[in-house]
Amino acid sequence: MKVAVTGASGFIGRHVVAELESRALDTTVVLRPSSAVSGSFSRHSTVWMDVLDPPANAFELMGEPDVLIHLAWGGLPNYKSSHHLERELPAQHRFLKGLIESGLRNVVVAGTCFEYGMTSGQLREDMEARPTNPYGIAKDTLRRRLECLKNDISFAMTWSRLFYIYGEGQAESSLLPQLRRAVERGDAVFDMSGGEQLRDYMPVGEAARNLVSLAVGNRDNGIVNVCSGKPISVRNLVEGWVKDNGWAIKLNLGQYPYPDYEPMEFWGDRQKLDRCLKSQ
Repeated sequence: MKVAVTGASGFIGRHVVAELESRALDTTVVLRPSSAVSGSFSRHSTVWMDVLDPPANAFELMGEPDVLIHLAWGGLPNYKSSHHLERELPAQHRFLKGLIESGLRNVVVAGTCFEYGMTSGQLREDMEARPTNPYGIAKDTLRRRLECLKNDISFAMTWSRLFYIYGEGQAESSLLPQLRRAVERGDAVFDMSGGEQLRDYMPVGEAARNLVSLAVGNRDNGIVNVCSGKPISVRNLVEGWVKDNGWAIKLNLGQYPYPDYEPMEFWGDRQKLDRCLKSQ
């Protein structure tokens, strides 16, 4: 099986490429011309391409893969930027539509839990999407447009709604890297929110394994939550990191307000994910 990965140099992309390599799958990494290249990518076919302005023969240049794991998306982590709607959405749709019209028959696209909007509690794939920030709206609109395209062209799509992914290589503005830097500086305390919000966290290695398994299954899975299915408070999560690493830093709770673009309590239902993985 030939697999292509966009956003291969990104946080999740690097782990997806490593997982594909561990399974000895024929992999093509698609990188922006400005991307910093990891030495490990030299073992794979590499295509330099801006997905926001791709060449007409993009599918051919990518080696006509059997499946595409599409992770590329710009403008993050600014979820409220109009860039997602004005630039990313039309260009991403154009890129994927062009590949499908050229012969791509299986695509796994990274969606987001923000597509559920301000809905609280356990989130299931059959719930109505009600995104409230530009990033979530753009992702959900892209999904809907691709589903409409299936009326004209037969192809399999898995829309993987990612929840909170953490681990090596994530953005420096994320919670865990900020905590690590505070420890390295020798800070006595770590400023954070009250930490009572419930979230769904998954290590990036596990997320990568799930994405690759969904891709090689060659099924039309529709929407699939890529999540742990286990709610945990941000406070307990951070306290666990501190304890597991033997750090002496104390938490300064309540220093920052809670985000206004997500509900206080939400996590994913992973029953469909488990069914998809079991059927591989």
